[in-house]
Amino acid sequence: MRIQKMKNTTIETITLYRPTGPHELALVRESSYKKWPPRLPEQPIFYPVTNVDYAIQIARDWNVEASGTGYVTRFQVKKTFMDNYQIQTVGGAIHTEWWIPAEELELMNDNIVGDIEVIHTFTA
Repeated sequence: MRIQKMKNTTIETITLYRPTGPHELALVRESSYKKWPPRLPEQPIFYPVTNVDYAIQIARDWNVEASGTGYVTRFQVKKTFMDNYQIQTVGGAIHTEWWIPAEELELMNDNIVGDIEVIHTFTA
């Protein structure tokens, strides 16, 4: 958890990580790194992960294989919003993520504090 001061207001945030490929990152770039694009019909959830190691694993091992490049992004979301969701474990101990229903993604976008940052890049 992170606490940020903004204009004399303290906002508690949670750090989320998102492994992504070049197409999704291009859409994030179009938003000036402020929001995630809507999910595709076959994507019922948006799943940011809880730790950088898991995000690296996905970006390096899956995104690079699928598209030649994988990115790890980091962003902050208001804790009050994230308190509505439980962390899901989907494999080993580090394989933890939040499941945000696609129809609630825009609400999550509204609760992002600051910019979405690219913190790692992997290529084939």
